[in-house]
Amino acid sequence: MKKLYIAIFIGLLASTSCEDFLEEEPKDEMSSGQFFSEPSHAYNAVNSLYRNGAPQMYGTGTYQGSRAMLGNYMTGYFDNEYKGQEPHVQNAQQLTISANNLSDYLGGIWGDLYRGISRANNAIKYIPTTPGLSEEEAGQLTAEARFFRAFAYYHLVRMFGEVPLITEPYESLENLYVERNTIKEIYDLIVEDLQYAAAEGRLPETSMASNENRVSRGTAATLLSEVYLTMSGYPLQENHYEDAANAARIVINSGNYSLTQHDVDSEGNVIPENSAYNKIRKSDASANEYIYFLEYAVGIAQTSYPAITYPVALASDVAYSITNGAYQPANGFLWGYNPEEDLRVQNKQYYHTTFEAEDGTIKTFPPTPYIWHDDQAVFETASSGKDLAVYTYSDVLLIAAEAIARSQGVTSEAAGYLARVRSRAYWKKDIAEIESELMALSVDEFVEEVWEERYRELVFEFSLWHDIQRTRKFPVTSENGMGEINFVDVLGYSNKWGQTIQEKNLLFPIPETEIQRNPSLLPQNPGYD
Repeated sequence: MKKLYIAIFIGLLASTSCEDFLEEEPKDEMSSGQFFSEPSHAYNAVNSLYRNGAPQMYGTGTYQGSRAMLGNYMTGYFDNEYKGQEPHVQNAQQLTISANNLSDYLGGIWGDLYRGISRANNAIKYIPTTPGLSEEEAGQLTAEARFFRAFAYYHLVRMFGEVPLITEPYESLENLYVERNTIKEIYDLIVEDLQYAAAEGRLPETSMASNENRVSRGTAATLLSEVYLTMSGYPLQENHYEDAANAARIVINSGNYSLTQHDVDSEGNVIPENSAYNKIRKSDASANEYIYFLEYAVGIAQTSYPAITYPVALASDVAYSITNGAYQPANGFLWGYNPEEDLRVQNKQYYHTTFEAEDGTIKTFPPTPYIWHDDQAVFETASSGKDLAVYTYSDVLLIAAEAIARSQGVTSEAAGYLARVRSRAYWKKDIAEIESELMALSVDEFVEEVWEERYRELVFEFSLWHDIQRTRKFPVTSENGMGEINFVDVLGYSNKWGQTIQEKNLLFPIPETEIQRNPSLLPQNPGYD
């Protein structure tokens, strides 16, 4: 049941009437003068954050794909059939992004993230003093607002580096031209917000799907664990591996999450249509595996992801009027899977390559994401309400495995977490055998095994480019060594399109439109002058 959407919809109906619409100030933005005078205002302020700010990174259009895909386009491992009309894709692949040629696109990201931060700042300041809210409610709502503020800043700092750190609502015209803060200062606020959300904010100790689709303690702890892992790598290179491991353990030890398992036949063979990956695909929000997800509902907020599960050529065979391979993995990316052993890369698991038309003919096409495929939407309604996973339990297990190995060595705990993810994909191999092989590795060798599994497992969480940023290593594959991934220095490496990755490419430029609005953002990021 889409309880959160219903709450938002009822709240909007309750706050507006035809008679006083023209007399009242607009209520689509929260301000201290208009709102926070009763509990519903506080709830509406936080509810808006579930769609604004950082969540806008993951929405998608059939042509342009998702903003979260931008970094992965830069690797050369992903393509978009409509890139001829989508300059952000071409410029990303060709590493020709500048402050001018993608000013509108990057400016849209910048503006949406800061609007989300502005709304969160309002909520954080005024919820504690909202009349009628219980202490429990105020603590939970403040924690949600701080989660979304941290999530927005996390995107900003990874994309643009130093950015303005704004923590108070804009309530006057003073101090409009804010200078950029250091990366360290931004991460310190992110950690402070997430520590509050995970430890002090009274978020429920349950999964998001079991919490009426609101973020829970596990959601905050998951983001905190990844933030600590990122801080341990470039550019900060602070050692927070133990912190990352401890935050991940909050999620793991809660007992609220687990990996979905395959259905097998009497001989122990996986039933392909009931594999774990197809169970996840066919479910809405998997209560045991989805830790943070974007909620969609038909007729309220529909998702376009099913429309990009087929290439352009098959639009006439499905209910959607437009389809587009907006996130097609290149062969070079798929070489990172072993097709003989890894279930994820087999047809109609993570990807698909065939389609049976109404006349019975089988049409083939390049590998395209299948994990977002929605049978009813694709073949009947052209409308999908399937929720989109942003963080999953496998991500937490992989964070924990890497962080523990870096802080404690290759322990049985670290090996066990990695083995859980790998054994689900390599279903023919005994998990004890996988653990034994992992335990024999050095720390560096083990960590690279974790990186390999992140590459394969988290492809639909769009983490590849961010992993490259923090490790400064590029995953190189070969057609002659399917399933083998070698990690080389990213600087000086040429992507599939023959473009050499430079230091400047590890950050995006500050959009020129934003610099014109606020000259205090200068100097521009290095290499983009």
